[in-house]
Amino acid sequence: MSPKTHTQLLNFIWEICNLLRGAYKRNEYRKVILPLTVLRRFDCLLEPTREAVRRRYQQLKKHPELVRWAALREITGSPVVNVSPFSFASVLDDPDQTAPNLNAYIAGFSPEVREVMEKFAFEEQIEKMRRKNRLFLVLQRFANLDLSPKRVDNLQMGYLFEELIRLGAEQANEEAGEHFTPREVIRLMVNLLVHSEGDLAKPGVVRTIYDPACGTGGMLSVAEQHIRKQNDQARVLLYGQDDDDEVWAVCRSDLLIKGEDAENIHLADTFTDDRFGAGAEIQSFHYLLANPPFGVEWKNQETEIRREAETGHAGRFGAGLPRISDGSLLFLQ
Repeated sequence: MSPKTHTQLLNFIWEICNLLRGAYKRNEYRKVILPLTVLRRFDCLLEPTREAVRRRYQQLKKHPELVRWAALREITGSPVVNVSPFSFASVLDDPDQTAPNLNAYIAGFSPEVREVMEKFAFEEQIEKMRRKNRLFLVLQRFANLDLSPKRVDNLQMGYLFEELIRLGAEQANEEAGEHFTPREVIRLMVNLLVHSEGDLAKPGVVRTIYDPACGTGGMLSVAEQHIRKQNDQARVLLYGQDDDDEVWAVCRSDLLIKGEDAENIHLADTFTDDRFGAGAEIQSFHYLLANPPFGVEWKNQETEIRREAETGHAGRFGAGLPRISDGSLLFLQ
């Protein structure tokens, strides 16, 4: 996709926010724009196999749920499946039933997508747009957005997500580093981290990458791309966690869109609920990258952190604890 096309898509999506004026504040636009972009991408992704999935679903109705989803994923070639009788466009066929139709469409997705929509809290936004007479118009505009893989590949879709997050953060007057890190910074970090790794070119090489403050997943994605450029046969496994529902949902969406395993991206506070470092189950990784949020206090987690520091669990915080206001230094330990 050309830079011009990328800009056009970004502008098209963000201009839809004009329809939300009055019903939403500027810092709330992303609550609608992000989940609808995700849904529209999934809809375009599933269009070629939609009818085949529906036929097969009817044949498998009496089978256990896990068997059904596994069989349907073989058809889509992706973790993402939708078995509802609706598509993004057909949700609009009955303007008076747009909200229930959209909810039924979302309910027809595979569990991974339903969980993402839940963390976006999108059902609340559907009801709000319905009450404010915005739902039909906003969906109509999104239905005219072509996000098919032929037009927007996975890499560009990741860039598009990141730009939407950045614009949403600007509208909310948030610090840039709270949700994303500029790509050029990430590329520099990755180059420094793996430039001397001679084993990357070996056949069948496996590399694991972990980000304990993964946000929307930019560092994980760029690191994976860098390794695959050196060896397109490498197996790259991504791990991360973040305690922000919205950015976690975006990160998981990005991986699902690419057809990758999103199960190792956890919604949890790394300080108090480390999903990869608990007792005998401590995991190790080939690479760790992180851009922890600067200027964030760890007062809310103080009790658990001090308890861990006193017991010396797994060496975390072994260098001592920084001041309460310096959560970034605590993260880097």
